[in-house]
Amino acid sequence: MTKRVFLIVLDSFGIGEMPDAHLWGDEGSHTLRAIRTSEQYRCPTLESLGLLNIEGLRGGVKSPRASFARMRETSMGKDTTIGHWEIAGIVSPEPLPTYPNGFPKDVIDEFERLTGRGVICNKPYSGTDVIRDYGEEHLRTGKLIVYTSADSVFQIAAHEELVSVEELYRYCELARRMLVGKHGVGRVIARPFTGTHPFVRTANRHDFSLEPPSATMADVLAEKGFDTVSVGKIYDIFAGRGYSESHRTKNNAEGMQKTLELAERDFRGLCFINLVDFDMVYGHRNDIDGYAAAMTAFDRDLKTLLTKLRQDDVLIITADHGCDPSTPSTDHSREYTPMLIYGDGMRAGVDLGTRGSFADIGATVLDCLGVSGNPIAGESFWNDVKGEV
Repeated sequence: MTKRVFLIVLDSFGIGEMPDAHLWGDEGSHTLRAIRTSEQYRCPTLESLGLLNIEGLRGGVKSPRASFARMRETSMGKDTTIGHWEIAGIVSPEPLPTYPNGFPKDVIDEFERLTGRGVICNKPYSGTDVIRDYGEEHLRTGKLIVYTSADSVFQIAAHEELVSVEELYRYCELARRMLVGKHGVGRVIARPFTGTHPFVRTANRHDFSLEPPSATMADVLAEKGFDTVSVGKIYDIFAGRGYSESHRTKNNAEGMQKTLELAERDFRGLCFINLVDFDMVYGHRNDIDGYAAAMTAFDRDLKTLLTKLRQDDVLIITADHGCDPSTPSTDHSREYTPMLIYGDGMRAGVDLGTRGSFADIGATVLDCLGVSGNPIAGESFWNDVKGEV
């Protein structure tokens, strides 16, 4: 019986456009193909597990060490919240609201009333560009920089010397309670910055997420008495629900260091990890070489992690959407994602094809931990890959 599952989400690591990509303006998107053009890309560990053996890819190894699949997103979205919810067993038939023209006047008016501060910007904007263009006005007037993106987000930027991090978080909590119903955005995000023009974002970002509408794999595991450990922004994505332990991290390196430490610890249940730099630092900034180098760094840490896994451990690696850094767009892309599942004693080299939903991962996590009567969406592939674990 499996004792521990490590589930790692490589945030935005897409592997090719989905059939409906044209509906999202994402024809031709292929995050993996883009970063493989870079001399900074070297991922022998991922490829030895079977990354390139996945359906639709080329160059696979003869004897993959893991089993593998191409994951199709069923939910109507391509954002972090929707993708993680689906991995955890919730399929979203309706997209979360987005605001390509900014937020309605009544929403901004109510936010200004609640905070006692005015608002500037109120447009879709790059996070680095918005502080460059509005940072000085913010410091001069005291007004909050509110902006959005192609995702379902309400983002608030403020200079830490004018608005303390604690105060900014309080404003975000007010916005989170306000933004429900038809304006129930996936995330309200605090975006503190510092310095002088053009300014620099700090590591004190914090996400305030919409609570999942139904049970997730973590809810089920927690109810059954399993340990549920989150690393990175997993806790925030699920509004803290279902997790017995949380480790916030500032970057990929810290996320993998914490994962390696947890691999040395004894627990029974799930460790769910998000590595956000691929998306936030490189994908959204169209930095192909940076994305490739970050994947290479992950691959080195992955090699170390494999040495720390125990006989009764299972490792799953996947992603939540794409963010092709080679396209003109800086937004997420509607792509298939990879899935690699590995463990001592498990069957290796099983081609699980193209799965019907990201939710098959959550169902498999419950199945391999011995939770019967699957109460979440998805079809487990555990029986196809389990060995003597």
